[in-house]
Amino acid sequence: MGDGDWASYWRAPDRPLEAMHAHFERHRYHRHSHETYSFGVTESGAQAFTCRGAARTSAAGMVMAFNPDDPHDGHPAMADGFTYRIVHIGPDLIRDVLGDTAQQPVGLPLFVEPVLEDTTLAHALRQLHDALGESRLTQDEALAATVRALVGRGATRPVKARALPVAVRRVRELLDAEYARDLRAGELAEVAGCSRYALHRGFVAAYGLAPSDYQRQARLREARRLLSTGTPPAEAALASGFADQSHLTRWFKRYYGVTPGVFQRP
Repeated sequence: MGDGDWASYWRAPDRPLEAMHAHFERHRYHRHSHETYSFGVTESGAQAFTCRGAARTSAAGMVMAFNPDDPHDGHPAMADGFTYRIVHIGPDLIRDVLGDTAQQPVGLPLFVEPVLEDTTLAHALRQLHDALGESRLTQDEALAATVRALVGRGATRPVKARALPVAVRRVRELLDAEYARDLRAGELAEVAGCSRYALHRGFVAAYGLAPSDYQRQARLREARRLLSTGTPPAEAALASGFADQSHLTRWFKRYYGVTPGVFQRP
């Protein structure tokens, strides 16, 4: 980490629930997305990022709400950096929490605005983050209260998914299935049935990431899965398609803000 930067990470051992508390003055997130819903609260300073085609800023007291597969980046918006807490909650866990309440939307909730000025939500997120070090019952109660507050105050029903071109869907399926293989641009274009340029433009328009970034992210997600099961970082790196552990570590930190070792530490 750079001078002044620090981060701590927490993972539930048996469900898709993770959290980080960090301060960054130098760290810059590479453009990426998460398989989870990700809810953050800025405690001090300000973080600038791009999401859904626009520049955003989350200052102290503001809440960030990212839907699954919502591409974004991030960097300090001021010299003193920013401190924030973020919680990653799997879609199935969100569905379970909403399953026994009248708030349950048709399908999973969609957060239209990635930055919310809402003191109630900021307080709920801080309480949830604090509860993660407590008993399972305390965690469950805080999780339910926070998810219901987030959905009730910041979400809407999901919009109808737009149809994606067959070409880019084929390429995404290939990247998902063979993320560890050293694929070539020409091979992707052949699968798509169009030129490399048309494929690149169409893929970015559909998913918000270039094919190379999408492949790297797929590798990182597999590395995270392996690390969470106790696989040593060096083995996780090779199994997920990285050249070596140092290569994995470099990209892991750029995407997630912590090293594989910090992520894996109980």
